[in-house]
Amino acid sequence: MDASRLRQYLEFYQDLGIKTVYRRGTPAAAAPAAPAAVPAARPEAVPERPAAPTPSLMELPSLAPAGDTLLKIIEDIGDCKRCRLHEARNRIVFGVGNEQSPLVFVGEGPGADEDAQGIPFVGRAGQLLTQMIEGTARKEGMAIQRADIYICNVVKCRPPGNRTPEPDEMEICGQFLFRQLSAIRPKAICALGGTAARALTGSRDGVTKMRGKWQKWREIPVMVTYHPSYLLRPYNEGAKREAWEDLKKVLHFVYD
Repeated sequence: MDASRLRQYLEFYQDLGIKTVYRRGTPAAAAPAAPAAVPAARPEAVPERPAAPTPSLMELPSLAPAGDTLLKIIEDIGDCKRCRLHEARNRIVFGVGNEQSPLVFVGEGPGADEDAQGIPFVGRAGQLLTQMIEGTARKEGMAIQRADIYICNVVKCRPPGNRTPEPDEMEICGQFLFRQLSAIRPKAICALGGTAARALTGSRDGVTKMRGKWQKWREIPVMVTYHPSYLLRPYNEGAKREAWEDLKKVLHFVYD
């Protein structure tokens, strides 16, 4: 079984709340039989049935290494060439912000500006995200800056032409997102856009249906909202108001 399939099985069982499984043991060694008197007429010997294996309780292995840190994850990524996205990238875009933040924003993947600088959300969409975070916090009486929050993406390399990441690319890179979130253990996660929402929740529903409602990732609450790049389009004024409401909800949940 390959590592990707094994990881899917482990995630499935852990989502069900299963922490241990039974595994087959080795048959118990048969004790040597005591010598018996030889009967007058020997019946045909009947072979003894081997003892049944004794099952033993086994802890399911963790999907993230024990004592994992963001630095260790960066070291493990290295000069990643695990999928085709490395072919056209300039830089790996890992994440930025407060590594002990109680709130993590997760986007889809780097754009051109992010690929050039190695920092997520620094282009026009990133500038809008900064305004949304700081503007909403200020209006709600919270002293929160963008630097107080951790921000990362599902995939760490820019997809060509800013296309949506393919499922295999999300699966390969998703192991590092899983480890990032496991290492930080935030109080809540905000998923920006459909790709991040699908990666975190496994749902196939669209953002419009999912947004504004709490979802779950490994028992951590997830708020889904629109990606800032979607909000930059001039005809999405209604979506902007909804995104501000989503952000207000998640900020109050985390910081109140």
